[in-house]
Amino acid sequence: MRIALIADVFPPLRSSGAVQLRDLSRQFVQQGHEVTVMVASPELEKPWQLDHLNGMRVLRLRTPKTKDVSYIRRTFGEFMMPFAMLRNLRRSPLADATFDGVVWYSPTIFLGPVAKALKQKSDCPSYLIIRDIFPEWAVDMGLMGRGLPYRFFKRVANHQYSVADVIGVQTPGNLAYFSHGSGSRARLEVLHNWLADTPDTGCSVSARNSPLSGRKLFVYAGNMGIAQGMDILLDLAKRLSHRNDVGFLFVGRGSDARRLRDEAKKLALDNVLFFDEIDPDEIPGLYAQCHVGLVALDPRHKTHNIPGKFLSYMQSSLPVLASINAGNDLIELIQQTRVGRVCTDNSAVTLAALAEELLATLDQDGQIGRRCKALAEQMFSPEAAVRKITLALEYERQGIFDSNTGWTGAGSVSIEAEEATPQYSSEL
Repeated sequence: MRIALIADVFPPLRSSGAVQLRDLSRQFVQQGHEVTVMVASPELEKPWQLDHLNGMRVLRLRTPKTKDVSYIRRTFGEFMMPFAMLRNLRRSPLADATFDGVVWYSPTIFLGPVAKALKQKSDCPSYLIIRDIFPEWAVDMGLMGRGLPYRFFKRVANHQYSVADVIGVQTPGNLAYFSHGSGSRARLEVLHNWLADTPDTGCSVSARNSPLSGRKLFVYAGNMGIAQGMDILLDLAKRLSHRNDVGFLFVGRGSDARRLRDEAKKLALDNVLFFDEIDPDEIPGLYAQCHVGLVALDPRHKTHNIPGKFLSYMQSSLPVLASINAGNDLIELIQQTRVGRVCTDNSAVTLAALAEELLATLDQDGQIGRRCKALAEQMFSPEAAVRKITLALEYERQGIFDSNTGWTGAGSVSIEAEEATPQYSSEL
């Protein structure tokens, strides 16, 4: 199939979304598909740039800046982004290109106009990969009410849902929202997050040459923002500061990164080190030095989320210590597959007790790393994601019904029965 993959992040950006899209596009190519990635690129000085990378075309289209700017400027930039992409696409060598399927990635919620234009030009089906439900999570977090800004973002989100023929959500718990709360008539399925296996090629962060040398290391790698609620992790480090055999590494960037660094200094935490964001290819080398991966989600979240960092921990055979919102599908996943410990009461006391328990488990359970790796291979591979996306597009293109998957003719909402309740292998 000829696939158009639309996004606002892609390497050389180092975000988890950029890494996911890199892995997904590579897998499309490996499975024999022709892939054209169209990516918003504020850094460009010219309207477009066409690259050929790893067997795919990457068309970078100049857009307004949307990262590391004020919320008002970001909103304006994201609103204008799809129209800038379409204008510069018409100037590019791919202006007349057509496709067999259009796939786009959210966040952001603003790419609907680009997907719609390509879908109409090519008369082909479309697939929306949605990784978080905005603006609902922002309301849950208290970042906005249900006034005019909410109604604006909600309308934009609903537009992209209306463009999609198929919506792939990341956990079974997200199905209910799209079945009842979005007004979308798209078909729904669970499309688990994915991450390609990456070899350990070393890392610029060296625990051996740091004050934490020789300790059992808890690591957090990724975005440090409002949605993560990471203060509980600093509180955890404070509560475990009496243990000279335990340390904490925080690697990444985000709106809260500077504040967290300053708070660690204020608390005089000598068991904590912060490092700037590193290249994604260095992550396996970082994790090879560590013993437990940390996950934090603000407890005010009401939607389900399996962060990309959880996948990267599993892939590197790192058990996880998580503090997340109650009801999240990730709770059952961690508990059923026995790949770590999870706290839902936002209590540092509880989290510290679970950390002590997990540290003891590392010494007693020699199979926990194997279970983590097996979970990554079973559920979170880009091979499975590409097969699912292309099968959905092919069903849409043919307008067929399949008794095994529940796909039907246009206009109805169909949920795969076997995905409604998560099932995790007892072999893990």
